[in-house]
Order: sequence, then C-alpha cells, then structure tokens
Amino acid sequence: MAKTTQQRRVEDRLWELIEPLIPSRPAPRGLGGRPRIDDRAALEGILFVLDTGCRWRDLPEELGCGSGHTAWRRLREWQDAGVWDRLHQLVLDELSNIDELDWTRGCIDAVSVRFEKGGELTGRSPTDRGKAGSKYHVLCDANGLPLHIMLSAANTHDSMLFEPLLDTNPTVRGHHGRAGRPRCRLDKLHADKGYDYRRCRRYLTRRGIKVRIARRGIEGKSRLGRVRWVVERTISWLVRFKRLGLRYDRTERTTLALLTLACTVINVRRLIKIELCDQV
Repeated sequence: MAKTTQQRRVEDRLWELIEPLIPSRPAPRGLGGRPRIDDRAALEGILFVLDTGCRWRDLPEELGCGSGHTAWRRLREWQDAGVWDRLHQLVLDELSNIDELDWTRGCIDAVSVRFEKGGELTGRSPTDRGKAGSKYHVLCDANGLPLHIMLSAANTHDSMLFEPLLDTNPTVRGHHGRAGRPRCRLDKLHADKGYDYRRCRRYLTRRGIKVRIARRGIEGKSRLGRVRWVVERTISWLVRFKRLGLRYDRTERTTLALLTLACTVINVRRLIKIELCDQV
C-alpha cells in the first residue's frame, strides 16, 4: 500500500519521539521460534487500525506489520509500560518549547459514541435512544490542541468528569532556558451549559481559573461559540479516526490507549507543520 509523503513524515517524527520510550526486551534464549516483529512495524499496524477502524484480526499482512494480534498485544504492552502517556507528555513539552500551546484560555466538552457489543465503561446513552455507548471527555487549549482526555459511560453527565479531567491534566514544562515553573493550569476555561453548576464554578475559582461557563436559560450559544468552536473541531479530529468514531474495543485499557495515541498524533501533526514552516 502506497504511503503519501505527509504520512511518511508523520511516522518519522512520531518514531523519533517514541523510540527512546519503548522498553527494551531481553534477547531470546536459544534458537527457534518466530522472530519478534520490529517495534516500528508494530506501531504502523496500530496506527493503521486506529485510522481505518478495521478489526485487529483483519490487519493486512502485506503491510509487513505482523498479525493483528501482535499489534494489539504491543499496544497493550506499551500501555502497561506507560509509553502512551509519556509520549503524549513529551509531545506537549515539544509544543510548549516552540510556544505553540496557548494557556490563555481552554475549552472542555464531551462526545458520546455508540458501542453495540457492551464492555467496560459503557451505559445507555440519553442522546441515542438509550443504546449502549461511551463518552470521550476532552480538554484543549486555545488552539484546539488536545491536552487531556478521559473515558466514561455514555450515561455519565459531562459535569461529573469536570474536576477529574482538570485535576489530572498533564504538567507541561515551559520554553527551554526560560525561567518559570511547569504549568497545567489554564488562565480561563470555556464550557457549555452542561457544566453550569456551582461546584464547577467554585472549583475553577478555587484554582484561580477565570470562569466562562454558559448559564442555562440566560445565554445562547452564539457568543460562547465564538471561542468554544475549537473544542468541537478537536472532537471532530478525534472521531475522524474510525476506530474511535464507533467504539469497538471492550476494555477501558485498550480504548484509552487508542484515545491517548490519537491525541498524540493530532499534536505531532501540528508540531511537524510548525517545524516545516520554520525551515522555510
């Protein structure tokens, strides 16, 4: 399968970042057995499934990525080793180093996706005729770059993940050589009426974050939407990965690993774009 130049660049930059994070494995003892699939090839298989939404067992052999079970096992292996979280953190640090993260304001929102089979963190969706599904909770900066993401059942109210999402937001270091502490706190947070609760407002005030939450029955969508559209765009970027547009994986571990990887890919693409512009 032919690959475009852009795809090759994304893979090269992504591999440059992830390679040092992958834990080494001891050399096999004795002779015999199948050789272990190269880590980069396994990553290509994972990204293929994430992008196309195909079943793990349908991963094409002609890609040279090994079997779908190998790609799935490597995804879980690296998730257990904390590779995906550290990779996401590293990419955010790289974006911060080139002043691409905008902390002046952030946006938070959630989207429900259907999951027919049922599994961990699923529930009856109130927006999809009670069908089983899950919900992705997304926090992004003013540029729409995903900072953090969490998974819940579809019948979980958006506001229930408000504090956990902000509490566990990764701490990002500043520009290299610039004085100042790493930061994880936005200056201002924009949210829709689903977060219009006193506890949400009190939480932001306690942390020194300016509150911009639409009030139910008072404010329309038009004014807040002039800023909040960036999180809607971020969600569209996420669900454009067909493995995430509908939830297929039963376990929270696998789904969360794919969500974190998707956020990383989005951020790496922005990083590549800025680096290419700087070279011109």
